[in-house]
Amino acid sequence: QVQLVESGGGSVQPGGSLRLSCTASGSFDGHSFDYYALSWWRQDPGKAREFVAAASGGGGLTYYADSVKGRFTISRDNALHTVDLEMDNLEPEDTAVYYCAAGPAFTRRPDLYGFWGQGTQVTVSS
Repeated sequence: QVQLVESGGGSVQPGGSLRLSCTASGSFDGHSFDYYALSWWRQDPGKAREFVAAASGGGGLTYYADSVKGRFTISRDNALHTVDLEMDNLEPEDTAVYYCAAGPAFTRRPDLYGFWGQGTQVTVSS
């Protein structure tokens, strides 16, 4: 099992920044933490869950949705079992509940991530 807990959400004005963090714990099903790719997703009420960013197990590869490229940065610390999402130049359209997820494949397919956190709210409004 992998338990994921997100933190760092909140309210910010357009153009502002927030840093989300996700901490993993549990048995990792007997694997090392770097076995898992880690990703961030977001969801607005009434909409489908949307891919935001992913980092490979070793952290050497990253991938971003076009809507956040150049504004968001994903990073992981395998020693601390964390994955962060630095969000800069935030826009009202970034308002959503943000989730982190873990899975064995470096992908933007949500069905391949078997472990999900509970989410943290991000609101961008003036």
